[in-house]
Order: sequence, then C-alpha cells, then structure tokens
Amino acid sequence: MIPALALAKRTVANVGSTLRPDGYHGAHERAGFFEGWYVKLISADRSARIAVISGIFLGLEDSAGRHDEAFVQVLDGVTGRSWYERYDAADFHAATGRFDVDIGPNRFTSEGVTLDLPESGLRGRVDFATAFDPWPVTMRSPGIMGWYAWVPVMEAYHGVVSFGHDLAGSLSLGGVSLPFDGGRGYLEKDWGRAFPAGYIWMQSNHFAHFGVSLVGSIAIIPWHRTHFRGFIVGLRMPGPDGRPALHRFATYTGARTETLTVDDDLVRWSLRSKTGLTLDITAERHRGGLLHAPMRSQMHRRVEETLDARIHVTLTDRSGRIILADTGEVAGLEVHGDIDGLLAMV
Repeated sequence: MIPALALAKRTVANVGSTLRPDGYHGAHERAGFFEGWYVKLISADRSARIAVISGIFLGLEDSAGRHDEAFVQVLDGVTGRSWYERYDAADFHAATGRFDVDIGPNRFTSEGVTLDLPESGLRGRVDFATAFDPWPVTMRSPGIMGWYAWVPVMEAYHGVVSFGHDLAGSLSLGGVSLPFDGGRGYLEKDWGRAFPAGYIWMQSNHFAHFGVSLVGSIAIIPWHRTHFRGFIVGLRMPGPDGRPALHRFATYTGARTETLTVDDDLVRWSLRSKTGLTLDITAERHRGGLLHAPMRSQMHRRVEETLDARIHVTLTDRSGRIILADTGEVAGLEVHGDIDGLLAMV
C-alpha cells in the first residue's frame, strides 16, 4: 500500500471514529495511546454504587521495558475499595463504530455488561434497560469536545456515551448480591496519550428533578508549547416544552469561568455563558478509592475518585431568575494533580 493511500484511509477512519465517540479510536495506534470506558452503576436504593472501567494502554515505542496491557478496574463507591485487573493486550477486542468491548471473559456493549473478575470477585450481568442518551454529535460539534474533537494534537479526548439509562440485573461482589433492577447508569470515555497534569471532574444524574444530569471538567490543556485552562460542562435537563435540553458551558462556546476555588471540603465553580446564563456549582468532597490513570509511559496508581459526593447546582438567567436549583447525589468527583497550577490560570 502506498503511503498516500494509507494516509487517506487513516484520515477517513479518523473522521468516522470522531463522529462515533462510543467506539474504539485506537485501531491505527501502535504506541503511546490509551482508551477507557467508564461505566457507572447505581442501584435503585443507591446502596450499591459501582464504577467499572475497561480499557487498553499501549506504552511508548522507545520506552525501556515497554508494556502494553488491557485492563478492567473496579471502584466500590460504598467502601472505597478498588481493584485493577490486568490482561494481555491481545485479550482486548473492540469495535470502531459502536460500544462493543471484550476483555478476556468480560463484555461491554450498548445492551449491558457481563463481568467475571477474579481479583475483586465481581461477577454477573447488568443490562441497560433503556436506550442511551448521548451528548449530541454533529459535524461542527462532534460530542462534548466540540470542534476540539477535530484537532489531531490534543493530549486527551472525551466522550459522553449516555447521560443516563435504566438498569436491570445483578452482580455479585465478594459473594454479596448487588441487585440493579430499577437502578440508573451513566457512561463516558477518554482516549489519547495521557490524562491532564491537573484537573477536576464531576458527574451526577441523581437529582431531585427527573431527567437532570450534570457532567463537568476543567483541566490544564497542553497547546503547542504552552498551556491553557480548558473546561466543559453539560447540564442536561427538561426544557420548557418538556423535551431534553442541553446547556453547554465550555471553552469552545465562549463561556467563561467566573470563580473557581478548591479546599479540603468543597469545590466551588461559577460559570457564565455568552447568552447570559450563570451556572453555580458547589461539590462536596468525600474520600474515595484509588484508580489507575494513564501517564505517557505507564498506567499509574494515582487518582482518588469518590462515588459519594454531592453536587449543588443553580442555573439562573441574565435577570437573576432561577431556572434550576437542585442537588445531585451519589456523584462522581475527582480532584487531582497540579490543582494550584490549575487555579492560577485564567
């Protein structure tokens, strides 16, 4: 195959994968790449809170002792315990045009997850009982990344596969049955070269108002030879006509961060859109479990995540009228890395 033809085929493949954030983006990657799908499972009574992350890591080509691996990691949001189970990279198989991942005996698809993890003892089947509710994808704005999804030099990319969907089935963790009938799920993913040097991430779809879901992150973003503070927040909620509406606050929409503070107990974040909407977020921090996250040369145990945070949100219009005031429970929250550097950026 001549180089020009190979490049053309890869370009077409990249366009297709960009428009399908849920599919696998690493079919043409050989080194220095990771991809992971974050599956959050919350039981109807919220007594079972499990996050399962499946993925692949390809080490740097020139790194000494390069090691490629597939993985499934688990966070028990009730106890804070976590497990990281390694598999050979050859045990990883994923579709490019849809969410369909096999890692050893474990299966992850748009229909549900089947797990058989010996180290954690997590086994069973949970079905996704309703259709996914993804972040909308268009040519101009293919998902949560907006037009940045088309930029080929980003350190990491992000996708929201489903703001929320119903669950059915059960898992067994250490011999204890965890029923998920009537529960609620969430699904997102990341891929690229490495996680940001410093970032804050939060998510909940357990608000008092039905249909409300929030996901947001702010991070140090490498850009050529410099860095900037990039952020994305999506607030999914019923609109005036009853149909779902998505309020986007992001660097690429022209929104701005008015204030951002972090202490041992709280993350306070206020954003303002170009249309005059203000979103005030206060996230209560709780101790969680440790998860592996991708660095350039290895999967490194360094990120503390909780599934027991609480997120207070208030959305107001330019006149100060409150459109939504609500609190998200059993929320995911990560505050990691160079937070001082993140806060110092404007």
